[in-house]
Amino acid sequence: MVPRGEGRVPRIGPTSDLTVLHNAGCSTSRHAVNELTAAGLDVDVLHYLKEPLDRAALLDLLAKLEDPPADLVRKDGFFKGLELDPADYVSPEAVADLLVEHPRLMQRPVLVHGDRAIIGRPKDRVAAFLAG
Repeated sequence: MVPRGEGRVPRIGPTSDLTVLHNAGCSTSRHAVNELTAAGLDVDVLHYLKEPLDRAALLDLLAKLEDPPADLVRKDGFFKGLELDPADYVSPEAVADLLVEHPRLMQRPVLVHGDRAIIGRPKDRVAAFLAG
């Protein structure tokens, strides 16, 4: 048996122009995918809840992320229900460990292009990321 979060490394890039870590249930995530495909870009869409990233892939993503590591964690009702303290999830390592255990806490969408990544919210960040 493979331990949770080990041995599963969904590929992020370079088979397309962009990779979007996507949650189809999120309107902001759907907006990002629609905007990218409307721009004619070749987009790899990774449904991270169905194919969770392992710790190594999360650390790689966090190294590319232009946002603070803590921003990758959703501080929603589920987070609060787990009685977690946001101050405990500011380092890349702590964020990666949390998201391996609870992938649904990953903020979405996340756009990855080469060695750059952003959280695509608010929605206008997507266009700015494409232009940059």
